[in-house]
Amino acid sequence: MDVPLWLALIVVGALGVKLIRPPWWLIAVLLLGGYLLADSLLAPVIDTAITK
Repeated sequence: MDVPLWLALIVVGALGVKLIRPPWWLIAVLLLGGYLLADSLLAPVIDTAITK
């Protein structure tokens, strides 16, 4: 069964928010930080670390 990555991330994120109940500011910081890191100079380094 092939599940799209975006769907898996939404399901895991929704379960994490429902079960762990982190503060909303922490969720916003993680989302914004991930978005900013993806467009930074560190993106190739992170990409090679993930794909190895």
